[in-house]
Amino acid sequence: MDLSPLLSQIAVQYQLPPDGAHGLSHWGRVFENGLRLAKIEGGDTIVITLFAIFHDACRHNQSLDPGHGYRGAELADYLLRGNPEVTDNQLDLLKFACIQHTDGETEGDLTVRICWDSDRLDLARVGIRPNARFLCTDAAKNKKVINWANTRAQANYTPDFVKADWSQFFTVNRTT
Repeated sequence: MDLSPLLSQIAVQYQLPPDGAHGLSHWGRVFENGLRLAKIEGGDTIVITLFAIFHDACRHNQSLDPGHGYRGAELADYLLRGNPEVTDNQLDLLKFACIQHTDGETEGDLTVRICWDSDRLDLARVGIRPNARFLCTDAAKNKKVINWANTRAQANYTPDFVKADWSQFFTVNRTT
């Protein structure tokens, strides 16, 4: 799936610095975390990919922001409803994953649990070590996976595709 049209549309309404704690590097690591977990556990990689770019796309600030997951889900619905590459079931899973991603849930559909884990594995970017009690899949609870994710998050690692492809849509200087 070509994410360029979606990223272009997300960028128009995005309010935070693209290089902030909830910005593009985070989205890229969530994407890679999710694909790594999906390779081990299974899961729908289309939903996992879309979760990476929508879950924090409608944040209003870098700290507590109740409702940002719901706003991200609404944006996903607006941009993806009727898209032939995304089924209604995939869109429903994506929206649920976005809405509930900050609530600490650990039970549910495998794909949704991978989405939540992919985000939680990136908590070290804000100084929080992921707690296995709040991770949903065996793959995410694996110490090697946690250490790999923590190292990347603490270093604010930015995947090459984020630099080369995603960042072009977020070039406007943001001051929020």
